[in-house]
Amino acid sequence: MGGDISKQFMKIKDKPILAYTIESFDQCDLIDEIVIVTQKECIEYCKVEIIEPYGFRKDIKIIAGGSERQYSVYNGLKAIAYKTDIVLIHDGVRPFIESSYIQKVVFSAYKNSACVLGVPVKDTIKICSKDGFIESTPNREVVYAIQTPQAFKYSVIVCAHEKALKDQFLGTDDAVLVERLGYKVKVEQGSYKNIKITTSEDLIVGENILNTL
Repeated sequence: MGGDISKQFMKIKDKPILAYTIESFDQCDLIDEIVIVTQKECIEYCKVEIIEPYGFRKDIKIIAGGSERQYSVYNGLKAIAYKTDIVLIHDGVRPFIESSYIQKVVFSAYKNSACVLGVPVKDTIKICSKDGFIESTPNREVVYAIQTPQAFKYSVIVCAHEKALKDQFLGTDDAVLVERLGYKVKVEQGSYKNIKITTSEDLIVGENILNTL
């Protein structure tokens, strides 16, 4: 992304990206507690610039993450204060998640133990070799771009993280850790508006999405 501050603290329409994200969960009645995992040096900034100005209603805890995303999630899981059946894990830079999708993954996780949001890919996908040649073309009809929040029964996701830690396995998302335990992860239909702010172009797209919500 570039810039002088972390992308979750950048603003769209004069409001930090992370504040939009927190607001979505803060307004959902199914959420009891929010744990924000960030860099240790950003904890005070997050408290003063994100949490205090926007008057969120839920209990919000800010903790330090780890050297990898996966370790940060595990820190967050250990920091949960409430006794809970279901935990949701969400990217702080996906600010346009709507309450209906949060509810969808919660109910699905109750039924299936593990659930993620996903959308069918729009482009043809190619599997390529390291030297840049196409090796295969998967059927686009069964290929999904996976989003967050990902929802899990608390006992399942904690067990999955502990096994990954023991095995020194690093996954690209939390669902793959649960898959390693032998669970089937349900994919629920997500939204193309639920984008992850990654590049400067995404800020422009994000402002247009805000205008439609």
